[in-house]
Amino acid sequence: MQLHSHNATEKEVKSAMKDLGIQRAKLHGWPNTYSFTKAMGEMLVLAFADNLCAIILRPTIITSTYKEPFPGWIEGARTMDIFVLMYGKGKSNFMIGDPDSILDVIPVDMVVNSMLAAVVHHDHNRRERSSPSSFIYHIGSSDSNVCRPLKLCDVISMMYRYFTNNPWTSMRGEVVKVREYVLLPSITSLRRYITIHYLPLLQVLKLMNMLLYHYFDDKCAAVEKNISMVIRFAEIYRPYVFFYGMRVFYSPSHYHPFMFTL
Repeated sequence: MQLHSHNATEKEVKSAMKDLGIQRAKLHGWPNTYSFTKAMGEMLVLAFADNLCAIILRPTIITSTYKEPFPGWIEGARTMDIFVLMYGKGKSNFMIGDPDSILDVIPVDMVVNSMLAAVVHHDHNRRERSSPSSFIYHIGSSDSNVCRPLKLCDVISMMYRYFTNNPWTSMRGEVVKVREYVLLPSITSLRRYITIHYLPLLQVLKLMNMLLYHYFDDKCAAVEKNISMVIRFAEIYRPYVFFYGMRVFYSPSHYHPFMFTL
């Protein structure tokens, strides 16, 4: 209401609400609204489960499929897929992050398999329990005893190799040639990088736009949007690109190769 009383545009209201959401999440100990609202959802499920057996699964970073319906299938672009698409389309080749930070990614079809396995397992054993219980499972692809955790530098290397050998073709038929990815150590260094490499070009483009009677309006807006998007994504995903732990809930000395016994 305060924003509307000051004649704020819908775009300004939307941006302010996004910032408020992140502030609210951080106030309660969560890095962003994505993880905060997921935690709220879990609390509601457990609070209203009553006599039902509640099963909560917490996958790590979900990515495209391993096999089904075919390798690489994905619906929409979320989490790390956004960075892959922006890089492949030539819109951005820089972001903050530590090359040695761990990215425990898991294909979406493996997450679905885990969900089905959990349901079947608990359905088979529900008669053995005197009362309904709630279960929480963490789903990941990395373990120190089985395979080396995937690092950010590994993902970047795979992105570069893939789009070099399989370049993106735009709607105009133009082949996009990707450059090597640049990782920056902080938000401050990211802003400095943008100031040095992109803002001068944007200023020149704006000057040409004025001289040519706003011929480049759309181009200027697109560049400004990409810059704002990169900075916002950097703020949102900062906790994940500087992560050094492994998302496991068991002791490595008691590791068992099967999460569920069917």
